[in-house]
Amino acid sequence: MPKLSNKGKVMPSSPIRKLVPFAENAKAKGTTVYHLNIGQPDIETPEVVLEELQNIDRKVIEYSHSAGFISYRKGLADYYKNIGISLNPEKEIMVTTGGSEALIFAFQCCFEPGDEIIIPEPFYANYNGFATSCGIKVVSVTAKIENGFALPPIAELEGKITSKTKGILICNPGNPTGYLYKKSEMNALKDIVKKHDLFLFADEVYREFCYDRLEHHSALKLSEIENNVVLIDSVSKRYSMCGARVGALISKNHDFMEMALKFGQARLSPPTLGQIAGEAALKTPSTYFSEVIDEYVERRDIVVNGLNKIEGVICPKPQGAFYAIAQFPIKDADHFCQWILESFDYDGTTVMMAPASGFYANSKIKNQVRIAYVLKKDLLEKAVLCIGKALEVYQKSF
Repeated sequence: MPKLSNKGKVMPSSPIRKLVPFAENAKAKGTTVYHLNIGQPDIETPEVVLEELQNIDRKVIEYSHSAGFISYRKGLADYYKNIGISLNPEKEIMVTTGGSEALIFAFQCCFEPGDEIIIPEPFYANYNGFATSCGIKVVSVTAKIENGFALPPIAELEGKITSKTKGILICNPGNPTGYLYKKSEMNALKDIVKKHDLFLFADEVYREFCYDRLEHHSALKLSEIENNVVLIDSVSKRYSMCGARVGALISKNHDFMEMALKFGQARLSPPTLGQIAGEAALKTPSTYFSEVIDEYVERRDIVVNGLNKIEGVICPKPQGAFYAIAQFPIKDADHFCQWILESFDYDGTTVMMAPASGFYANSKIKNQVRIAYVLKKDLLEKAVLCIGKALEVYQKSF
């Protein structure tokens, strides 16, 4: 039998999806499973998108330009202009197959195998997979739950820089923490990027979802490092259309964008149907976002306030996105998350969560979970109640 690759052997499994078989078994037994494990919003996709897809007037679903339809890129440029960012749609925007492909293309352009990237942890688990597929070493700096997962001290981050360090990656607002970077933190990152001539990769797919009247500070607005910034964007969460698989790779570094296009040409083009949906989504009325934000704030408060009422649980209040990290009074959240699916139910219900250990690269933090508050409010109330009851039983048993 032919030998499989070492790269494939070390590719990490998804901590978000690895418990799926246990959830399926629970459902087969008749248990209702509240899915708090994955960022699949239940918010309806904007009506303007669904209408466009239902009324497609095309005889052929053809390839697009490798950088995406120019009409869509121009629409994206207008979107960014409305938030104070000027972009050339022909040279500074490339449509990708989701934000995932955008980041993989960026890694392929900016790193040699063995190079290093610094990422504040906990971070979106798939960053590990993207780095592995590109032969990059992830070097983490650990954000603390005690201060709500703020950016670690800049001196600590700078202490991680070596001759092999080529970039820093942030997610803002953050998945899995919901942390929203302050302007002072973005400026601190700018200074270190400029000092060491690094790339700053900014995943801003949750940009619209900022709460408590707080402002999002985009990396594209940082002065003096325009050629260092690479932005990752996506329609998946913004418009609740994860299945469209359309994202964008954006930079004012034209040499970088020309190189990225070669990777885009190698995969031919981004999805035509997804781009049709993405372009239609740009016509979404502003009221859509105000209503969605109000809904997520209410959901957040149900989850965070409810969890913090459980003895021994610590759950900082997220300022953006729709995730929260909670620390439970247990030793092993991986075991707990499997146990609650396999061996526990409360009035015929149980909860699926993502163990947070998979969102850390180097730290051995085992007692945290990531919760996605993407269910209706009444279901979230039931899920939090179920978690509290489960912890009572679990602590007595283990």
